[in-house]
Amino acid sequence: MNIIEAIILGLIQGLTEFLPVSSSGHLVIFQEILGLNEPGVTLEILLHFGTFLSVLYVFGKDFIALLKFRRDKIEQNFLLMLIAGVAVTAAVWLLFSNYVELFFKSTLLVGIMLLVTGIILKLLTLIPEGITDKGSIKLRDAIWIGLLQGMAIIPGISRSGSTIMAALWRGLDRETAVKYSFMLAAPVILGGTLLELRQIITTGIEEAMLLNYLAGGLVAFISGVFAIKVFIKLLTGSRFHYFAYYCWAAGLVVITYSLLK
Repeated sequence: MNIIEAIILGLIQGLTEFLPVSSSGHLVIFQEILGLNEPGVTLEILLHFGTFLSVLYVFGKDFIALLKFRRDKIEQNFLLMLIAGVAVTAAVWLLFSNYVELFFKSTLLVGIMLLVTGIILKLLTLIPEGITDKGSIKLRDAIWIGLLQGMAIIPGISRSGSTIMAALWRGLDRETAVKYSFMLAAPVILGGTLLELRQIITTGIEEAMLLNYLAGGLVAFISGVFAIKVFIKLLTGSRFHYFAYYCWAAGLVVITYSLLK
């Protein structure tokens, strides 16, 4: 893989990981329609690590604030609810782990799930903003949000769109919903990165391609920061319906392609 291909994959990863269009769904689409090969383990790790750093960069102050949980009841509650949400997501992923490979082999499934994501994003414009702040999130809120994040294991379902919808539906205010959604993603992305890292132990590092892969990881980080800020701006401006139309259009195209293939 040359540096241009690595950069393209980094751009796709960074943008679609955080914009509500499903990164896994786009991965399946690009691999199937454009004939892209699956990236190597080293590149996958650097791309995911780049998006992980994006979350840390944008929400760095909020992660630092969590370190005060012993003295701050609000941060203590927020940290516990993050842990609960991650635990629920992990449980869902373990439940469906045997089906993941099948999910990623079906472009028809991706197309259908993109239509579902479009509906989710449209609903976001109809759900009124709640009043629950980070100190008032309850366990049942964390369970529902973690459950919706877990369902994003299905390619075509947007993780960010699903968790934001669940958070607003549970009555969280928009600022808290955004923080909780993206900060909940950080340990999940890091966990996936560490699981991939185990494969390097057996396969080794592709040293000849390392520079290209680092470029891809850097692009994933930069585009990830950009995507998060765009996401927040569109959510606060109630303009999520733009992405709903995109997901519907993309879903119909993918479904048509799958049926004609």
